[in-house]
Amino acid sequence: MLALGAGFDHFGVLQLGQEAEPAVLTTRLVLHDLPPGLTEAYDRRYKLSDCLLLKSLHASTVPSVWSASRDDAAALNAGTDFLAQIGFDLVACVPVHSIVGTRYVVVYFGDNDDIDRTCHVELCYNSITAFDYFYRFVLATRAGMGLTARETEILRWISHGKTASEIALIVSVSEHTINSHTATILKKLDVVNRTQMVAKAIREQIIQ
Repeated sequence: MLALGAGFDHFGVLQLGQEAEPAVLTTRLVLHDLPPGLTEAYDRRYKLSDCLLLKSLHASTVPSVWSASRDDAAALNAGTDFLAQIGFDLVACVPVHSIVGTRYVVVYFGDNDDIDRTCHVELCYNSITAFDYFYRFVLATRAGMGLTARETEILRWISHGKTASEIALIVSVSEHTINSHTATILKKLDVVNRTQMVAKAIREQIIQ
């Protein structure tokens, strides 16, 4: 509704991640309504990590609009590579973040010429509001992988290198209980050992 109301054809919610990390459009888009196969086709031909538009999003939290038809050479050089690659004439970007600080961008795609300032301001406000709801009721649950508060606490201690017996003393339960929780965490995260468990938990931002 927000995309169509502002004259755009499609939208996406892009997780920025760390600038040094490899970026793949298909996996970075946590939600979108782009045509089927478009992101996969993009990833086969291009590297999102090399996209100048992505680099600008890492460098600033200011909402921006990129247009393939603008005469401004600086704006054209900064954004046109992605516009040409993805196949749209206009891309509006609204940087947002979760309550734990993870950075995302709500992106709107269209073939319209431009967006007026009033509409852009309204789109930014509505995007932030919609993202907050989406994060709290969808992304936060998904990121937790269904772990309980106690399981997350144990996972955090494991990431600090604590043994089962040490964690048992810290949280005042038996070592058997810790091992049982650990087995459950391994199953929920779909990994086979502690190293993979901690690595995936950090990657999925379950723990910092």
